[in-house]
Amino acid sequence: MEVTIDDIDRKILRAVCDDGRISIVQLADRVGLSPTPCKRRLRHLEDSGVISGYRARIDRKAAGFGITAYVSVELERQDADEVLNFQSQVALFEEVVTGTLMTGAQDFLLEIWVESLEEFESFLQTKLMRLPGLRVVRSRFALRKFVDRTRIP
Repeated sequence: MEVTIDDIDRKILRAVCDDGRISIVQLADRVGLSPTPCKRRLRHLEDSGVISGYRARIDRKAAGFGITAYVSVELERQDADEVLNFQSQVALFEEVVTGTLMTGAQDFLLEIWVESLEEFESFLQTKLMRLPGLRVVRSRFALRKFVDRTRIP
């Protein structure tokens, strides 16, 4: 379902991205509406799937995950069954915080959070590398994020 989003909807989206716990009164004030139409617009954005949920943003280091690795994976075969099988298996791994199907040379890009390099090695050896059909697995480690947006552009 195609949803038309106007400037007020964009303001609402930016505001709830900045603060998912904002009250309707504060949200209405921020976007220049009265509470009732603001609540109606927010509900429409939720019901239409534009807003898919609300989550806490976790500081990975403060939560004890000092290592972020980005792992690119190429499969031996890229047929639909192999792709779906890989996705369903990787989704079971707690260490994988995002998994993205890619175009180009890599088939998947995984973001992994672990406490240490030893834990990362264990993840690779006991979980990821045991999956069937892998051709190439490459790992890169993040030094620091300098842009981390949750809002829409």
